[in-house]
Amino acid sequence: MIRELDLSEISDGKRYGHKDMVKAGCNDCKGCSKCCQGMGHSIVLDPYDVYLLCKNLKQSFEKLLSYAVELQVAEGIILPNLKMTGTEEACSFLNEQGRCSIHGFRPGFCRMFPLGRIYEDNDFQYFLQTKECPQEPKTKVKIQKWLGIGDIRKYETFVKDWHYFLKQMQERLEGAQDEALSKQFSVQLLQLFYLISYETEQDFYTQFYFRLEEMKKRF
Repeated sequence: MIRELDLSEISDGKRYGHKDMVKAGCNDCKGCSKCCQGMGHSIVLDPYDVYLLCKNLKQSFEKLLSYAVELQVAEGIILPNLKMTGTEEACSFLNEQGRCSIHGFRPGFCRMFPLGRIYEDNDFQYFLQTKECPQEPKTKVKIQKWLGIGDIRKYETFVKDWHYFLKQMQERLEGAQDEALSKQFSVQLLQLFYLISYETEQDFYTQFYFRLEEMKKRF
């Protein structure tokens, strides 16, 4: 999600790359699950998130929509996000012990926490949110290790390309002020990047960029 932020108020004022060390280690949370509760619609899922969920849970996107994922409008485009449930508004994947049941293939926003991303000049950097995680003391950890992504360069290129594609389309749709066109775009976006399943035995990124080029041709 795009937010206007004053980094001096919420971070240590620094920006980081995946090779940098950052004080984010929380000693395996020690039973704390604060970041898995009360998050509203903020845990927006990108295509790679959904690919991993469907692959590892062996479920379709439609099945996920029946209990763990919901659709909301984010910056004018309909996108999926993790669903919060119950009186504590907890993530649907949080088990009775307060632990993440999908930790090995959790979404990108969950992997980053308490880090965030700041996008500038067709790229992005990480920043550390210093007021979000209550666990102390924190230990230093390399961001690449913290994220736990195999091919970090491919992943970060995907994150960047997806973000700026959505941003470009949001600007175009806002400029057009055509409600029918906006709805058509959201429907086709959901269909092409989420509802049509990915071949789990094939490289995700190859499939994603093929679909991205197809979407660009349509709009």
